[in-house]
Amino acid sequence: MAKLVAYKKPKNVRKTLKLLFRYLRRHLTAFLAVTVMVVISALANIYGTYLLKPVINQYIVPGNVPGLIRMLLFMGAIYLAGALCTLGYTQLMVKTAQQVVKEIRSDLFHKTQKLPVAYFDAKTHGELMSRFTNDMDTVQEGLNNSFTMIIQSFIITVGTLVMIVVLNARLSLIVFIAFICMFAFIRYSSKKSQQHFNEQQKYLGNLNGFIEEMVEGAKVVKVFNHEEKNMEEFRRRNEELRKASTSALTHGGRMVPVVVSISYLNYAVSACIGGLFAISGLMDLGSLSSYLVYVRQTAMPINQFTQQMNFIMATISGAERIFEVMEESEELDRGEITLAQVRTQPDGSLTEYRISSDERVPVSDKDNILQDREDEQWAWKCPQPDGSFVLRPMHGDVRFHDVTFEYVKGQPILHDIDLYAKPGQKIAFVGSTGAGKTTITNLINRFYEIANGSITYDGIDIKKIRKNDLRHSLSQVLQDTHLFTGSIEDNIRYGKLDASYEEVVAAAKLANADSFIRRLPNGYQTMLHSDGANLSQGQRQLLSIARAAIADPLVLILDEATSSVDTRTEKLIEKGMDRLMRGRTVFVIAHRLSTVRNADAIMVLENGRIIERGDHDDLLRQKGRYYQLYHGMFELS
Repeated sequence: MAKLVAYKKPKNVRKTLKLLFRYLRRHLTAFLAVTVMVVISALANIYGTYLLKPVINQYIVPGNVPGLIRMLLFMGAIYLAGALCTLGYTQLMVKTAQQVVKEIRSDLFHKTQKLPVAYFDAKTHGELMSRFTNDMDTVQEGLNNSFTMIIQSFIITVGTLVMIVVLNARLSLIVFIAFICMFAFIRYSSKKSQQHFNEQQKYLGNLNGFIEEMVEGAKVVKVFNHEEKNMEEFRRRNEELRKASTSALTHGGRMVPVVVSISYLNYAVSACIGGLFAISGLMDLGSLSSYLVYVRQTAMPINQFTQQMNFIMATISGAERIFEVMEESEELDRGEITLAQVRTQPDGSLTEYRISSDERVPVSDKDNILQDREDEQWAWKCPQPDGSFVLRPMHGDVRFHDVTFEYVKGQPILHDIDLYAKPGQKIAFVGSTGAGKTTITNLINRFYEIANGSITYDGIDIKKIRKNDLRHSLSQVLQDTHLFTGSIEDNIRYGKLDASYEEVVAAAKLANADSFIRRLPNGYQTMLHSDGANLSQGQRQLLSIARAAIADPLVLILDEATSSVDTRTEKLIEKGMDRLMRGRTVFVIAHRLSTVRNADAIMVLENGRIIERGDHDDLLRQKGRYYQLYHGMFELS
């Protein structure tokens, strides 16, 4: 008998089934074939049992051996057909279910790629990952087993009841009474078990979350000597889980023995009364034999049908959580302006073209490979009302015009931000944590939409630029580095997927990462795992900078790019960073004021407002917040 599973009751069963059917109907032929084979298998079981009546009455009792042999061969053929259908539908169902789950999983991943950053801000990684793991496994299990099992169990249960009535209507009253008792107990036991299984899942989640936190924070635990305190908390949560699990398994464990006991009692009473019927001539021996076999096998399909309904509801619940993600609003993108590779003609006009790998200039100087090349100019391709396009050169001029932004409606984070960054300028942001520095840079690439005002890029409102093209023109080094599982070469190339090995090396040299990479056992082919856990934090940050460098962007955003690099390493990469920033518009966020001294303009933010602006010398003369920060009179928090 299948076990009970804990699940949250679906909010809208009809809607979920409708969405799930969109995937099932793509394989409607396979599901119909499975259904037909399940029906044949179940009917073969029912009919084979009924054939005991003519075998006994017409061949065994009269002693007709040749007829008995023919009948046994016929019964064998019936059961063989059922067995072959069982083999067929199990194999076909596995393949079909895996294909359906593959399609759902693919659509779910595709959807996550289109969700806005704000969605991931509001959801934990574990919550989203559970859709790909727990919920997807539940749907897979339901399709693999429950779909066929519930059809088979239903047909066998109904068919058995029909055949029992056909064989002897009066004797069947005993079976119906037993069935009513079984269903009543199963319903009561299932309800109680489900309540306790839900509690078990809750306490299990609490315990697992606590263990995960303590394992990840093992160093902190040891530093503050909290081992004993943590052990006490673990014992408390573990005891809660023990009590809930005991109650759940106790109620769940009663179902099988009680139902089997009712079945045995039903069989014993039916055998006794049926024997009396046979002696008194109210029932022939063949009918009694078939009848008792039916009675003997009644418990199994009832148990299966009841328990599979539990799995079906769990499947619907899991599917509902998956479809909730799929129905989330995607990133809004109404931009029509795109990026285009262009060439400058002798008359100064621009012509669109695309560089093929064969047309690339041969590499002669690896250190200069990332410098701008005449054959790789970019322009904005602006559609016109008449269907034509106008090419506007991309320079990297970024401006904020009275920008107000709020994560939560009615609670502004940025207030009336006005700033400009001319092509090639370096703009720095300083201020306390939460002042809005990173938020400003996140608005440039449209991770979030502004509430009021506008942001222009080369005089074009960024809302008119297609997001993929806008982000293609930018490169960003995030404060929290993230490296993917793969080689160091692949991680650097992530910034430009078609980059050559020489370009990868040049980017690493530019970020001063080449020396430490070559000291690794496998150099650029060194495999990274667990977000680069086999590297130091500083080395990971250098790879992140190299990844941004290889993209060769016109606008560069450095969000605490050297926060995890020591002072010596910071000085080593300054020259490379200067080469990278030359000719580009650069936005820099830094706590170390030494990294922004050479900025063309420094913006001092406080509570979402720009309270001071100017270059390093201007701000020192103002003797305001920047002056206090620089002379250590006020520290950044």
